[in-house]
Amino acid sequence: MKKLSRRSTLFTSGAVVAAVAAGTFGTVSANASAPAAPAAASAAGAGAKSNTTMSTTHLTLASATKAAEAALGAAKKENQKVSVAVVDRDGNTILTLRGDGAGPQAYEAAEKKAFTAVSWNAPTSELVKRLDKAPTLKDIPGTLFLGGGAPVAVKGAPVAGIGVAGAPSGDLDEKFAQAGVDALR
Repeated sequence: MKKLSRRSTLFTSGAVVAAVAAGTFGTVSANASAPAAPAAASAAGAGAKSNTTMSTTHLTLASATKAAEAALGAAKKENQKVSVAVVDRDGNTILTLRGDGAGPQAYEAAEKKAFTAVSWNAPTSELVKRLDKAPTLKDIPGTLFLGGGAPVAVKGAPVAGIGVAGAPSGDLDEKFAQAGVDALR
C-alpha cells in the first residue's frame, strides 16, 4: 500500500471535513426551515381577501353510513339485492355497501349513478330524459345515465350523491336511493 504525502493527507482530510460540514449544514438548514413553512403559509393566508376562497359542505362518514344503510334496508324490505354507493361533492367515494347476493356489476354501477346525481344535482332518472336533447352527456367519463342515483343537497347545493344498483329497474333503484336521502332529513 502506498503511503500518502503529508500534503495529500491534509488535502483529503480537508475535503472530507468540508463534505461532512456541508452535509450537516444542509441538514440543519432544512430542519430549521421546516417549521417556518406553516408559519409562512398562514401568514400568506391571513392576507387573502375573503372573496378569494370558498367553503364547501361535506357529508360526514356517519351520515353517509346512515344513508347507505337506509337505502340498503329499503331494498331488503322489498327482497331486492343491491349495492349502494355514497360519493362526496367532488364525486369521491365515501363508502359502498354491497348487499348480500348483489350482482358483481351493481357495485360499480352504484358508484357511477351516485357520481352522476351529484354532478348535476338531479336524480339520474331526470337526467336520462335530458339525453334526447344532449345525447353526448352519456359520453362524460364516470357517469351512468340510468335511474338509481339521487343527490343530497343542503340549501339547494349538492353535497353528496347516493347511487343504488341491482334491482330489476332503475325506478326501484332510485326509490331506494331516495330512502337514503330521506334518512338524512
